[in-house]
Amino acid sequence: MNLTPDPPDAGFRAEVRAFIAENLPSDIARRIGSGFHHLKQDLVAWHRILAARGWSAPHWPVEYGGPGWTPMQQHIFAEECMAADAPLINVFGLSLVGPVIYSFGSAAQKAEYLPRILDGSDFWCQGFSEPGAGSDLAAVRTRAELDGDHWVVNGQKTWTTDGHHANRIFLLVRTSVHPRQQQGISFLLADMDAPGLTVRPIISIDGGHSVNEVFLDNVRVPAANLVGEEGKGWSYAKFLLANERTDSAQVPRSKRELRRVKELARTANGGRLAGDPAFILKVAEAEAELMALEFSVLRVLSEEKRGGEPSPITSTLKLRGSDLQQKLSDLAVEALGEYGTVYYPDPHIGEGDLRIGPDGAPGLASRSLYNRSVSIYAGSNEIHRNIIAKRILGL
Repeated sequence: MNLTPDPPDAGFRAEVRAFIAENLPSDIARRIGSGFHHLKQDLVAWHRILAARGWSAPHWPVEYGGPGWTPMQQHIFAEECMAADAPLINVFGLSLVGPVIYSFGSAAQKAEYLPRILDGSDFWCQGFSEPGAGSDLAAVRTRAELDGDHWVVNGQKTWTTDGHHANRIFLLVRTSVHPRQQQGISFLLADMDAPGLTVRPIISIDGGHSVNEVFLDNVRVPAANLVGEEGKGWSYAKFLLANERTDSAQVPRSKRELRRVKELARTANGGRLAGDPAFILKVAEAEAELMALEFSVLRVLSEEKRGGEPSPITSTLKLRGSDLQQKLSDLAVEALGEYGTVYYPDPHIGEGDLRIGPDGAPGLASRSLYNRSVSIYAGSNEIHRNIIAKRILGL
């Protein structure tokens, strides 16, 4: 892999940076940079701005509305968006269910859903995890039984991020019983306003609301909303999760957070940590880990450029990426000192005369608390260690 940036990539980076500077609303950037849970209107607004430029789905093929970017261009775009505190727009539609639909869905499903994912008309959430079936998705118990031209769905999903914002959900459901659990699972698309579907909030440790429980009580889903073949949902889910785990490395986000930690060390509390040897060592260790993680991500992108499929190495990316996100958010709170204990429950509080401490201080403690979850979602770190042991090390 050649680590020297190509001249065209440098020009592309400049183009992206200029577009973001001109088009990203400053109030949205301020709220995203604060560390609080995002507001739906911010995600939708930025989504529409990108869609108007044809940039809402960087990794989609041109035939489905993507810009035709290389994996490196996609990486550069993500870096520049994160550096500018742009929202991470609806990943469940664009990065997860969209590729499943254009890879395995019917012509009618592609025609109905893909344009609405691209332009932001639909806001999707993911119905995979259940009580007792989180990282072990093969144990899902939500049932779907065919009744004429509808599937009747009963069960419960949990940890459903943005379920309170979404108008559509993609579901793993059990449609038959097999000796191998994975063979009885199917992939369904459903409307969040369907009769019998109820969303209840889960308030996380930071006091924020982004995850939910979803209850399905005799929810009728059109048979035409089955993606691909009945009983093949596990294969589609593995395809989706491989994409999610590569994204979960979150290198662009961590690069932004590292810059923030360094800035806080220089400015917060009179810069008391700027010359502290112990703190400097911790920041240096985090920077070295981030550099190694970025090279690993670039290696995976290089393989994808040559037409390769995501490999088990994505588990190492997710594992190291989640650890690093937690480490950096904790270092930011440490750099804030006494201001790291200030808590604001809402992204609008702490603005203007109510702000205490350095810019961004109100949400950093909140982010540190919420980041406990990054080593759980997209498969817990324990599960990924098992995958690495089995599929990479052959143990």
